[in-house]
Amino acid sequence: MVKPAAPTKQKSLADDDLLKLEKMELSDDEDDFQYTNVDVMDDDDDDDEADFQTVLRNLNKEKDVSSTEKAPSPVFKGQSGSGGSNIPSRTISTQVRPSVVDDFIRNFLIKISMPRTLDVFNTEWYELMAKGKLKEEDIGIVPDIYLRNQSLDDQVKALRKQLDETKKITEKAKGTWDKFRHQRDVHKMHHQRVVQEKNSLMDKIKKLRKNIAAYEPLLSELRTKYEVAMKEKMLMRLERDRFMAKTDALEAQVRALEQKDSKGSTSKSSPAKSSGLKKTKKGDTKLPTENAPNPNADKTFDPVQIKRVELVKVFQGHQNSIAAVAFHPKNPVLATVSDDETWKLWSIPTCELIMSGEGHRDWIAGIEFHPRGTHIATSSGDNTIKIWDFVSASCTLTLQDHAHPVWESAFHHDGDFLASASMDHTCKLWDLNTGKCRKTFRGHVDSVNSVCFQPYTVNICTGSGDKTISIWDIRSGLCVQTFYGHQNTCNSVAFSTAGDTIASCDADGFIKLWDVRMVAERATIDGGQQPLNSVAFDKSGQVVVAASDDGMIKMCNARTFEYVSDLKGHDGPVQSVKFDPVGRYIASASSDCTFRLWT
Repeated sequence: MVKPAAPTKQKSLADDDLLKLEKMELSDDEDDFQYTNVDVMDDDDDDDEADFQTVLRNLNKEKDVSSTEKAPSPVFKGQSGSGGSNIPSRTISTQVRPSVVDDFIRNFLIKISMPRTLDVFNTEWYELMAKGKLKEEDIGIVPDIYLRNQSLDDQVKALRKQLDETKKITEKAKGTWDKFRHQRDVHKMHHQRVVQEKNSLMDKIKKLRKNIAAYEPLLSELRTKYEVAMKEKMLMRLERDRFMAKTDALEAQVRALEQKDSKGSTSKSSPAKSSGLKKTKKGDTKLPTENAPNPNADKTFDPVQIKRVELVKVFQGHQNSIAAVAFHPKNPVLATVSDDETWKLWSIPTCELIMSGEGHRDWIAGIEFHPRGTHIATSSGDNTIKIWDFVSASCTLTLQDHAHPVWESAFHHDGDFLASASMDHTCKLWDLNTGKCRKTFRGHVDSVNSVCFQPYTVNICTGSGDKTISIWDIRSGLCVQTFYGHQNTCNSVAFSTAGDTIASCDADGFIKLWDVRMVAERATIDGGQQPLNSVAFDKSGQVVVAASDDGMIKMCNARTFEYVSDLKGHDGPVQSVKFDPVGRYIASASSDCTFRLWT
């Protein structure tokens, strides 16, 4: 049996170097290790010593580099190598680096007591290192368990900190949740109380509805009585006006009879009828021979404040498009006609229905009040004009001589005659006492769309689809003057109160003002690109309004000839627009089945 031999010089140096790399202190007691003699040739001592010196220099270089990266480590004394060279003692500050692979293997072999294997590993390792066959990037390192433990410890601390924060948040959330739960209970209690109050109110509402249902018949009866009373009141006013007119006519006849010589022949003409008319021997009403003085010619009226006009009332008065509106000459009453073949009278500004009538067999296009306010005339698509009496609430006269639909009609200022404009290219003058057509005015080559009397004269004005405006003398039936200037169909004409200016509008959206005395065009006002259907003057003659297909009412200044503003509100084309006799209201009718009051 071979006794353990002392370790060789090479092994001692390698172990010493290993101890320095691992920064571990080995016990001086070497009884735990078994050593055996290794036969080494004497010729190899020099080579081994040279190899060891090379390895030692490499290790020293690695220590110098690692001293700047690692934490301080215990101080080791240098040891003399073979050949009697000494390494001076020095203090080196290093930091712990992860173990390299070869150190890890050495430690492992030492731990399991395999010295011979360790010697063989060292010999072969250093040979390869000396020959340069081992590259640093190929060797790698072994993770340091202490650094990993430190990292895990830091993670544990961070997780504990997060856990503490989470506990705090949880406690806070729990407090908030308790608060919300308390609020929920409070709201639930209030909700239950509100439900109880709601049920109580519902019971009361049911009782009130029962009471209202019980009062409904009484309210309906009272409403009917009120409407009847209002109707009777309006009829009484109209009848009063009628009797006053008859009284005035009789008084005039009495005065005329008293002035005549008793010896002369006295004309015994019968008293006038409801309209106070005089007849010729043949029974026809005598045509006026000259113009009457215009009481408004020298008067000055305040113009409408265009920028202050605003909507007062909107009312759906018919089941179909409303074609025209007209104001009563004395009372606050508005008349409307519609494509539903009916006409209606409304009180303003409340817009309560007073009276309605039907009798036409087709749509109604125009309506006009008698100057005394006792009758209305309606023109229709059934080629007729009907005269309606308010007192009897019935149609008293039907004028039928036109061959095509009648668009408009207009009363003479004394109420004896009516002019009508028709699609048959003619305008007719009717005697209201006999119901006969006295004159037919021919000259237009297209539909006559509008007609009006020049105030307190014997002239009528017509606007036609042939783009012209004509003035006719009702005595001769001849055209006195024709105005040219429109480039499209003329839809409406109107005289100013003084009778010296005509306003007309056409399908191109233009409003034209004409001077009757100078027989010339005064101005052209652009009212937009949509057709204009109706035009009207205010009482002062300084403001002109026009109804447009774009659903707006165009307001213009007749003195400065400027387009000022729009009245917006209708949802469809505006078919008609009128000023009331006082100048307080503007009424407009539209295809949206409504009429509107503006002030």
